[in-house]
Amino acid sequence: MRLDLAQDVGALTAQLVDIESVSGHEKAIADAIEEALVPLNHLTVRRVGENIVARTELGRAERVVIAGHLDTVPVAGNLPSRVEDGVLYGCGTSDMKSGLAVQLKLCLLDRPNRDLTFVFYDCEEIEVERNGLLRLTREHPDWLTGDFAVVMEPTNGLVEGGCQGTLRAEIVARGARAHSARSWEGVNAIHGIRPILEVLSGYEARRPVVDGLEYHEGLNAVAVRGGVAGNVIPDECVVTVNYRFAPDLTLEQAFDHVRELFDGFEVRLADGAPGARPGLTHPVAAAFAAAIGGTPRAKLGWTDVARFSALGVPAVNCGPGNPDIAHTQGENVSLDKIAESERRLTAWLTS
Repeated sequence: MRLDLAQDVGALTAQLVDIESVSGHEKAIADAIEEALVPLNHLTVRRVGENIVARTELGRAERVVIAGHLDTVPVAGNLPSRVEDGVLYGCGTSDMKSGLAVQLKLCLLDRPNRDLTFVFYDCEEIEVERNGLLRLTREHPDWLTGDFAVVMEPTNGLVEGGCQGTLRAEIVARGARAHSARSWEGVNAIHGIRPILEVLSGYEARRPVVDGLEYHEGLNAVAVRGGVAGNVIPDECVVTVNYRFAPDLTLEQAFDHVRELFDGFEVRLADGAPGARPGLTHPVAAAFAAAIGGTPRAKLGWTDVARFSALGVPAVNCGPGNPDIAHTQGENVSLDKIAESERRLTAWLTS
């Protein structure tokens, strides 16, 4: 499908939505974006796999990176897109084809007041190791350098600073196997997870203020694994917990906290990613927040702003979609919100 960057941003969003791009199947949309950007003479366009980076080279005093992922969660009977009463419905409308459409419209600016780097990357919605932005940070970190970054994650058009860190840990209860007909000869590990669940049900989440923004942590069981056979007393039961922690903690500090909570149990780190501080005290970030308007708030979740933070680039989340309905069958986005996002970002980059 050939993208028409001259059409209004709402129609462009619909065109992007109708290019199915479930994680791992982004080639068609990457091809369409590359084809649309290559003719723009003010941009240098590079591609690695299904990841595209387009840059201006105008010698401006500042460089801003604007990034968005190409993939969506699996389609849930919500394609093709449709418009009803000024609202665009369809898979990925909110997260984040509307943000991609705004990015593409900004690519048309041939004389912005800052140098711009546009990043379109794959596999954000699935396991970390397949994330296209992670690949770029490893293979081509110089392509991502900048003074400030905007990740077009859905925020209802508001500025959301930083992001929370996340980790999954396995809490292991041990027992002793026995025949279920003689259960008293063993120790049932499943029964032994009661203290673990009591810690979780009684946990009081922190709500720390980090650089002026309040984060709300969470610690929850997300899976329980145990059992050998219908006639065996199990000798192991594993409770997987997910800890969403504020960016005033490192990943190591967050894992130490989990281990302290479950002292006496074996605690294994399954995976994790650090958060990112808001960075709104940086002059470029402060100017961006002022231009967008509204009161910045904390991002209650993990996003790829953390990757930019790890590169030393302060970053925020700011996209037109509604995060509360992302990934749902009824996912949608207001056409007015998309147009407003384009107007505000264009004004910031041309004033």
